[in-house]
Amino acid sequence: MPDTARRLADHLVATGERPVDSRTNAWLGEAEALARDIAESDLDPAVERERAGHVVDLLSNVESTGDETADEHVREARRLATRLAGVDDVEE
Repeated sequence: MPDTARRLADHLVATGERPVDSRTNAWLGEAEALARDIAESDLDPAVERERAGHVVDLLSNVESTGDETADEHVREARRLATRLAGVDDVEE
C-alpha cells in the first residue's frame, strides 16, 4: 500500500504547516516521523502494520488542533493509518 502510506505521510506533513498548539504539534510530529518511515522505507508488512498502529495511537491523543484544515488532515490521516494497521473498523 505505498500510495496509502504516502498519502498518510502527506496529510501529517500538511498539519505541520497549520497553526497548531505545541502539545498537539508534538503528537503530530511523532506520527509524521513514523508515517514518513512507513512511506519511504522498504519495511516488512508486519513492521509497517505495527508502525501504523503507533500512528493510530498517537493520533488518538489529538481531539482537536484548533484549526479546521488541520483537523481534516488529522481525520484523514487517522483513517489511512487505521487501514494500514489492518484494523477492521475503517470508514470508507
